[in-house]
Amino acid sequence: MTKTLTFSALCCLLAAPALAQDKTLTISTYSFAQDAYKEALYDPFEAICDCELVIETGNSVERMSKIEANANDPVIDMAVISSHDALALARKDLLAPLDVASIPNHAKLYEAAKDPLGGHMAVGYTFYASSIVYRTDLVEIDSWADLLDEKLAGNVSLPNIIGTQGPLTLMMLGKAAGEESADYKAVISDIGAHADDIVTFYSRSSELAQLMNQEEVIAAPVGRFAWSRFKSSPLPFAWAEPAEGQAGGMNVMIMTKGNGNEELAYQFMDFWLSTEVQTRIAEALIDSPANAEVVVSEEVADNLTYGAELINSLNILPPAEIIDNREAWVEQWNNEVIR
Repeated sequence: MTKTLTFSALCCLLAAPALAQDKTLTISTYSFAQDAYKEALYDPFEAICDCELVIETGNSVERMSKIEANANDPVIDMAVISSHDALALARKDLLAPLDVASIPNHAKLYEAAKDPLGGHMAVGYTFYASSIVYRTDLVEIDSWADLLDEKLAGNVSLPNIIGTQGPLTLMMLGKAAGEESADYKAVISDIGAHADDIVTFYSRSSELAQLMNQEEVIAAPVGRFAWSRFKSSPLPFAWAEPAEGQAGGMNVMIMTKGNGNEELAYQFMDFWLSTEVQTRIAEALIDSPANAEVVVSEEVADNLTYGAELINSLNILPPAEIIDNREAWVEQWNNEVIR
């Protein structure tokens, strides 16, 4: 209790001279878990900042387009987005470099989250692992290569190339095959050769969960944030630990260039990255923490991408590789996989 009051009091002291009741901070974010975020993050910040948070949601394409369309007079102050989408905005000179001195809790982050794009154009606030969920009573998974093995023919699903899991799956299949080139041409060709053995190329984890619970699919790559859909099933699903390791990624915070609301944005970023708030968000099973000081129970941790050992071992695909190769991936995918 004392720690919470001290943190809140400090935020009030920092915010009070500069903020008034008519101050607003406009944030662009995913539509996911907004009621939970309101309780764990938005309402507590408004209570100490004497300000109003305006939350705008939508898919990544819509949100990025709005930032670009209003580049000369930003209507979004800050956003949370995937690291590769953030890099795309940074390359268009739409983002402001972050002054990490204005984000004291930045020092508490895992190293990979501190400067994921270079030039302090973003800061990571959550990690996610990706592995293979499978039926333990029907198959054994030891490698990412098992996804294209004959033992899973007609019973495996792979992610669509344009989804979050698509590039990560290419990376891990490439790693299993010993392919070092980021163009993944051989991997895509191999998937194309096995296309008739794939039940579906899924777009949403909810779609995949339905197929697996209906026993049409017995193995598929999945993000850890969707693990609870399978963990709660009466069927015996497990989270694989393949020989090549787990894939991973992160979502990041960014600030739009020239928005004029930087001070309040920094205060909100720092609040979000604090040990107190990141712990609260983790315990609510909203997001996995990027703050290395967060400690949660084993039960909570089992649902998250949590802990130094796991996070430091993740195979994270560099955002630049996704942006630089995505168009070629999609073209080859459409020609060889979606026939």
